[in-house]
Amino acid sequence: MTEATLRGQPKILDLSDFLANRKFNRFHTTLIILSCLVTFFDGVDFGLIAYVAPYIRDELHLTSDEIGLVFSSSIVGQIVGALICTYIADRIGRRPVIIVCTVLASLLTIAMGLSTSFEQLLIVRLLGGMTIGGLLPVAWALNIEAMPSARRATAVALVMFGFTLGGSFAGPLTNLIAPAYGWEMAFIAAGAMTLLMAIILVRTLPESARFLASRSASFEKIAPILQRVDPAFNPSQYEGYVLTDEKRAEKNFNPVDLFRGPLLFITPFIWGSYFFSSIAAYLGALWGPIFFEQLGMARDHAALLGASSGLAGAVLSVVLLRFTEIRGPAWVALFPLLATPFFLLIGVGVLGPAMLAPVIFTGMVLKYGGHGCVVSIIGLFYPSAIRSNAGGWANAVGKAGGVLGPIIGAYFVSSADDVLGAYFVLAGCTLLVAVCVFGLSKVVARNIQS
Repeated sequence: MTEATLRGQPKILDLSDFLANRKFNRFHTTLIILSCLVTFFDGVDFGLIAYVAPYIRDELHLTSDEIGLVFSSSIVGQIVGALICTYIADRIGRRPVIIVCTVLASLLTIAMGLSTSFEQLLIVRLLGGMTIGGLLPVAWALNIEAMPSARRATAVALVMFGFTLGGSFAGPLTNLIAPAYGWEMAFIAAGAMTLLMAIILVRTLPESARFLASRSASFEKIAPILQRVDPAFNPSQYEGYVLTDEKRAEKNFNPVDLFRGPLLFITPFIWGSYFFSSIAAYLGALWGPIFFEQLGMARDHAALLGASSGLAGAVLSVVLLRFTEIRGPAWVALFPLLATPFFLLIGVGVLGPAMLAPVIFTGMVLKYGGHGCVVSIIGLFYPSAIRSNAGGWANAVGKAGGVLGPIIGAYFVSSADDVLGAYFVLAGCTLLVAVCVFGLSKVVARNIQS
């Protein structure tokens, strides 16, 4: 159906066409900037623990197993938060969930700085993880639904770039604050910045017009959002709208919906790639600074290596996804496939001190770049009515791998020789990510052809 019907009949807006074919403009830029900022501060909140862990370990006399549990508790929280918050977001909207999660994340980050025991750290990290796990897939859904169709994967990559940039910033922030003022002040400062961001979101963050349409909202409620998308849009010319590329929601979400039709094969491949990628990502990110210390690096150098590799990987993921939007998801397999031989080379222990850091850096950059790409495509193949839930379930399955990664890391931290064994695990995970993504690309290509 076109924007106007036959002469004499009311004009009906094709909302799918309107949103998918707008030129990328100020509205889209503003939404991406807001989303990047909120995920940036969440990334700082989440990533700080990896860099302050050596300080917490020394001050609170925690064992490696206890540190591993603190790492994993946040990821367990992300699983729970992803399932709960995405279900709510597919019922009441993206905007309120993002704002509430941001407020709670800020308060719980400040609470981390006030924690004085292993038990307190464990509980606060669990609750903080719920807010981060609940926010990320909802932010992905909001951007996918607002962007022109040719920019959706890149938009999600940029949102995740904000999270990765925040995680990378946590390293320098720790180096700046922790030695002079204590690790506690690093959490308090990060939480205060996140709370300020939440206040900004209240006044600026839009709701998803596509989501409202999928829930049969009135045209009067959707029209102001469309005017933000395109200031030249005149709602008085239309008496209603249609979503031509998907059905309106007629019932509440059921997990079986993720396996209907072609999703029967798409969903398992997405889950598999996210699961193995998360094992590698969280094993490397959370244990990386301690691994690097065991391999002979100074503590501040280890923090900078972890931060810079994450940042470089995020940049590469954005670049790669421009090819993905043109050529298909098979390109997402490129980075994890290239990372595999670098991790194998580290694991065999033949590298001298001069080569170890560059090879670790390259492998980690490719790993992070691949993880960012995997995350960026998980919501692209689902209708709006279940997109947030689809992202939440994929996030939960992926974060199950994220829980496993830090637990695995605790078995490889005793000595430098043990640390080398962890890189064989990373190599196996990146290879399996590439296999799953290739499988996904074949299913998607087959459905496009049919």
